[in-house]
Amino acid sequence: MEKSNNIKKSIEDKYSQIAKSKNSCGCCCTQTSKDVSFNDQNYSIEEGYIKEADMNLGCGIPTQYADIKEGDTVLDLGAGAGIDAFIVSKLTGESGKVIGLDLTKEMVKKANSNKVRFGIKNVDFLLGEIENIPLESESVDVVISNCVLNLVPDKVKAFSEIMRVLKPGGHFSISDIVTTSKLPSFMNRIVELYTGCIAGAIEKEKYIGIIKNIGFKNIKINREYNIILPSGYLKKYLKNNEIVKFEKSGIKILSINIYSEKIN
Repeated sequence: MEKSNNIKKSIEDKYSQIAKSKNSCGCCCTQTSKDVSFNDQNYSIEEGYIKEADMNLGCGIPTQYADIKEGDTVLDLGAGAGIDAFIVSKLTGESGKVIGLDLTKEMVKKANSNKVRFGIKNVDFLLGEIENIPLESESVDVVISNCVLNLVPDKVKAFSEIMRVLKPGGHFSISDIVTTSKLPSFMNRIVELYTGCIAGAIEKEKYIGIIKNIGFKNIKINREYNIILPSGYLKKYLKNNEIVKFEKSGIKILSINIYSEKIN
């Protein structure tokens, strides 16, 4: 519990800094140069895209696979400055509703400021934790999330909450970071790699296993993108022998989009 709380505090502090900054810093703030790419997709072509809300924190475009219909109620987990929620607002139309949830007060403040600035009426932003979503059970049609679930310490609880808030017949579309094998323990101990969406990532098969065990059906991987961490980036956090060990391990870090349904 203490470790989980420390992780959350580190994440909250880091993303508060990002929200206050005028400049984005790359997916989950790991990028110090263009050598590391977490997202090979182009947000700006999406209807509803707002540059001011795009802090370059994602690892995909979950709305592309979310099958959102006009009138849907959609929950965006880890909404940040609101970029995905604003894209969803165009898909649901005025008859639909979008709820953006974020752990960080500064991000919620920034998202609400963007909402007012651009006159978006069908989106609300709330402060809260993914492991304890402040919504009624069976209240949303679709859940989306973009590069956030890897940051959540208790992923079983997180997906249990997603199951709880989805209506029967609802579904989720999540872009996230996973690995092909368990990361070395020396990487898991580095806070910057955790807040940077690396150390909190779990094995792809374990991730899918959690979703299956919760009871979700029709699981589909829509896309998969191999993230390369260059030695220059790793040198900021790891010793030379640790870098060699990691590179020889053959472990891959993947950006994926995963879709699944809550069957009646």
